[in-house]
Amino acid sequence: MRVALILSVWLLLCFAPSAPAGTVTRDSPEFRIAEPGGPTTLLSSLKGKVVVMEFLFVSSEHCLRVARTLNKLYGELGSRGFEPVAVAFDPPNARGAGGPLVTAMARYMNLTFPVGYTNKEDVDTYLGRTRNEILNIPQVVVIDRRGMIRAVSGGRGGDPTLEDESSLRMLIGALLKEDSSAGTGAR
Repeated sequence: MRVALILSVWLLLCFAPSAPAGTVTRDSPEFRIAEPGGPTTLLSSLKGKVVVMEFLFVSSEHCLRVARTLNKLYGELGSRGFEPVAVAFDPPNARGAGGPLVTAMARYMNLTFPVGYTNKEDVDTYLGRTRNEILNIPQVVVIDRRGMIRAVSGGRGGDPTLEDESSLRMLIGALLKEDSSAGTGAR
């Protein structure tokens, strides 16, 4: 009997479905999105929307590609409750290099969603990064209407497919349906 119990537990641990990579369901910490020369928005004020927040470097073509993708998805899904947000910060050893460029970048790319600027320490605090972790850029964080982080692209257990338009579109679409059909206060 004891052997059967041990074998059953082992089988459950080995073959039970696990959460997909990048699934990190937890409350999103508060974050200030300070648009250069513009308003400051608290992330919590976007509760009720599906939010995708991208932390990016202004000088990274890969980051800018993801920002273009978010802009496209916002044009298609914004009316259903999707809100992208980009937050630029400077790479290590490049203090103050990107701040003045944020507004120009957003205008040049015709970004129609909030684009803010912050420092690396605030990004690390929000992401819960330790000093020993490698910072992957861009960092994409997907937050549901209740303010729960549902997926991240970088860090331990991160899902880099969140930087892909079709994967991101599928996840956003599912969260928009999930929240509105569950009656969690969709607007």
